[in-house]
Order: sequence, then C-alpha cells, then structure tokens
Amino acid sequence: MPFLTRTVTSENDGLSAFAAQQLRQIAASLHGLSDEQIRSTPSASKMSLGALARHVLFVSSKGLLAQLDADFVPDAGAYDDADWAAGGIQPGAIRDGDTAQTLIDGLRAQADWVEEHLATADLERPVPVPDQPWFPDDLESWPLRWVALHAIEEYARHAGHADIIRESIDGKGAYELNDLSDGVAVATA
Repeated sequence: MPFLTRTVTSENDGLSAFAAQQLRQIAASLHGLSDEQIRSTPSASKMSLGALARHVLFVSSKGLLAQLDADFVPDAGAYDDADWAAGGIQPGAIRDGDTAQTLIDGLRAQADWVEEHLATADLERPVPVPDQPWFPDDLESWPLRWVALHAIEEYARHAGHADIIRESIDGKGAYELNDLSDGVAVATA
C-alpha cells in the first residue's frame, strides 16, 4: 500500500480514497503481530492494537458504512447497542477468535467497501444525527459529506494512535509497515 493516497479527481473520489487509506493504514499497523502482541498494552494507552482495530470496525460499521448503504451488514462479530452507547471503546473489546490477520482482513474489506460506495454517494443526502450524548441535540441531520469527513477524522486519529502502540511493541513505524504489508523488502541498518 503506498504511503500517500492516490491522486483523486473529484470530491467523492477524494473522500473515498482518504477514508479507505486511513482504514488500510490501521490494518498495516497489525502486520506481522502475534495474538499476544495484538492484545498487549505496551504504551500509556489502555487500548491494545486489537481492541483499537475492533473499535474502528465498530464505529465504521455503525457510522459511515451504515449511512452509505442501508443494506450494509456488519461482520458477525459486530457490537450491540450497549457497546454503541458506551462508545465501543472497552479495552477488552478484542474477541477470543481475533488474530492480526482476521482484523487486517476486516479493515481491508471495510476500506474496499467504503472506497466503492462513497465514490458514488449523494454527499448532500441528509443523515439523521444519532441519539447519543456526544452528538448535538439541537440538530436533526447533517449532510453525508459531513459524516464522511468526520469518519476520515476518526480513522486518522485512530491510525495515529495505532502507530504509537505499534512503535511501542517493536519499534516499527508506518513507512516500514506499509512496505512489509505489501511484501516489499525493507533495508536494515
């Protein structure tokens, strides 16, 4: 996966490319880790990389993906409404069957899905504001454009968080992980 997002040709293309790139960046942070490593909390954060990936899969499926297609069905391990009310950020959110590869596959699948569907979405379509305490209660809706931009902001924040946790595990940074996840030989000093 190239470190830079591909060149874009329209607003929809740009939103879809940047949203997908950030999801793929989080997936790259899991590359080559063991089950123990994706569950470890090596930094000041209470989140493991596995729990962070699960959180991103959760907020994406409850947020942007659900708004792009009413027929979208989250993966079988989707959170329930109690998780949504709690923000889906419980440190133990990783599941027994999760591995680095299953989380990578889930993130990549969501990235592909977002890239395809956001590219043709009506960005002016009103999206109801969810009834959650962290959303304004004086708004009824916002345009899908705002939802997409907010999702990119959320994904980017978590991609940076994933970088810090990963560097705390083994010192690998995003450039190296992008190459490794693409099978590119990385020069060692």
